[in-house]
Amino acid sequence: MNTHPHERPRILLHDPTLRDGHHAVGHQLDADQLRAYAIAANAAAVPVVEVGHGNGLGASSLQIGRSKLDDATMLTTVREALTSSRMGVFMAPGWGTSEDLEASVHHGADIVRIAAHCTEADVTERHLGVVRDLGAEAQGVLLMSHMTGPGELAEQCALMVNFGAQAVGIMDSAGHYLPSDVTERVHAIADAVDVPVIFHGHNNLGLAVANSLAAVDAGATVIDATARGFGAGAGNTQLEVLVAVLERCGAETGIGLREVLAAADIAADRLMKAPPTIDSIAVASGIAGVFSGFRRPVLQTARAEGVDPIDLFLALGERQVVAGQEDLIGDVARRLKAAAR
Repeated sequence: MNTHPHERPRILLHDPTLRDGHHAVGHQLDADQLRAYAIAANAAAVPVVEVGHGNGLGASSLQIGRSKLDDATMLTTVREALTSSRMGVFMAPGWGTSEDLEASVHHGADIVRIAAHCTEADVTERHLGVVRDLGAEAQGVLLMSHMTGPGELAEQCALMVNFGAQAVGIMDSAGHYLPSDVTERVHAIADAVDVPVIFHGHNNLGLAVANSLAAVDAGATVIDATARGFGAGAGNTQLEVLVAVLERCGAETGIGLREVLAAADIAADRLMKAPPTIDSIAVASGIAGVFSGFRRPVLQTARAEGVDPIDLFLALGERQVVAGQEDLIGDVARRLKAAAR
């Protein structure tokens, strides 16, 4: 990180442990688990704690998994535990609705992220306007951002700013980026907008912390990270590691290191069966550029159809599948099986 000796850049860490982490446990966290982690994150002065179904507001469904609790119960539980941290929610148009946004703000959401595929920012216009009208902070994020280049991402982010987004950025949904990829993209976005830039990393290739540092160097000031990297597949950028690394680099996060380490221990003990690891499937997902949340259905389908899951991930990558296209997994698997005969 390149900083002036007297300059301590302020980085806002956004913690989606209780939202993105949900992917790792089939969206089955209960109220006691949500409460325990939220209390610990609040004690660590984590600025924003994001909560909800892994795919966001309104996403609980048979297709992608029903959550143990409904949105209202999750939000109410976490809101009561956060006395100083702000509460965030996430919504992708198509799964959530304006009614879901209204309910989330009613239940205490301070920050609402509206997500879109990396080339489809136009679908966020209505919902960003609704969030602004509701008085919450509106943010826009682009999913599967490796699927297009820096210039297009910058244009799409600028569109979301025009729609009312007060912070914009990109998600490395498949854990596909190298630091140089992040640098190019974040630089382009930061040059194109006058609001804070967001980066959200995944760890499929073991580069989530390095990519987050590259994002900071390139101008991002809002970085996502989860306790113990809790998330689908190889997981997300690891929050407590990132706090320590940023401290070493001279950045200011406002988060207590001892307290965030304690929160991470609670996450490990209470939220997950085992910490995320970078196994062969995670690497295949990262190289193929396929959303990490496809891990479970890919493994299930590969087993049922008798095909290699790594081959299935690579084939899905060639088809450039995105979240919401889970129904294609079976079709691609059957084609692989037929081709092998």
